[in-house]
Amino acid sequence: MTTAEILASFPKIAALVVGDICLDRWCTYDPSTAEPSRETGIPRIGVVATEVTPGGGGTVANNLVALRAGRVAVLGVRGDDGFGFELTRALEARGVSTDLIVPEPNLSTFTYTKIINSQTGIEDRPRLDFITTRPIPEQVERRILNRLEAATSGYDVILVSDQAETDHGGVVTPAVRALLADLAGRHPERILWIDSRKRLELFRKVIVKANQQEVETACGSLFGHTDCQRLRQHVHSKLLMVTQGVKGVLVVEEGRETQVPTRQIEKPVDICGAGDSFSAGAALALAVTGSPSEAARFGNLVASITIMKKGTGTASPQEVLAAEGAVRR
Repeated sequence: MTTAEILASFPKIAALVVGDICLDRWCTYDPSTAEPSRETGIPRIGVVATEVTPGGGGTVANNLVALRAGRVAVLGVRGDDGFGFELTRALEARGVSTDLIVPEPNLSTFTYTKIINSQTGIEDRPRLDFITTRPIPEQVERRILNRLEAATSGYDVILVSDQAETDHGGVVTPAVRALLADLAGRHPERILWIDSRKRLELFRKVIVKANQQEVETACGSLFGHTDCQRLRQHVHSKLLMVTQGVKGVLVVEEGRETQVPTRQIEKPVDICGAGDSFSAGAALALAVTGSPSEAARFGNLVASITIMKKGTGTASPQEVLAAEGAVRR
């Protein structure tokens, strides 16, 4: 299929993003207002502007919408707080359904606060993250499991964002991983696509997307050396995709490995969110074409666009077609 034909099929696809649906807060501060506090003597950071966007799994959802997927929803947890309100509003403003999100008053909304210097445009202060380090309440986990099982048949593509880097507190718990493996067996026609920062080796029977560092870490703990084919076998997956930056993507299937090159970008503006944009594009393309290599090629095109935008950018169908034209030239 041509890229145009793939894009034309996306409005027929329903996609669900499951996991850590986060809020990104981009706070711009004015260094000239950093006089010390009268009470503590500690210099303040005077924030003069704030922008909020969906982050984590929300970034994946943003990209799905930008690529014109027919229906996009998220399933996760948010706190009953101001950040939760901002997250819901930001998602719905982009056309993402939040009906499946579980509100929980005893949790804070997973939020990344990024501090940017107004004079330089650079993020030059420590990030302030609102995280949870305790296991999510049992009743919340049960609601997530029930909603995931009930929703699966209504979506062609399910992308799981295991964003939490803490041992506890993330939405993708052992019980959620077990249900995903079960659902993969019961719904082989569905695309179940996993992206996990720290726990990719714990998933089973699903498509795994990881970057090179994540693969090396997982293989190192399992085998003592990097072996992508063995890792694919360990997670009982028919497909492992390893993003490798400027080298492109290594597509690992049973009995073969295929290197899919990417469009070369000399000076990327911001690689934050590149893996999420790749996942969105590649998972949709895989659902349409059934070809892992074609999906990787398409995901590469999407990521080559988003890394030329500040923050966690997205790619429109028009931009994807233009990027493909640039490759051919």
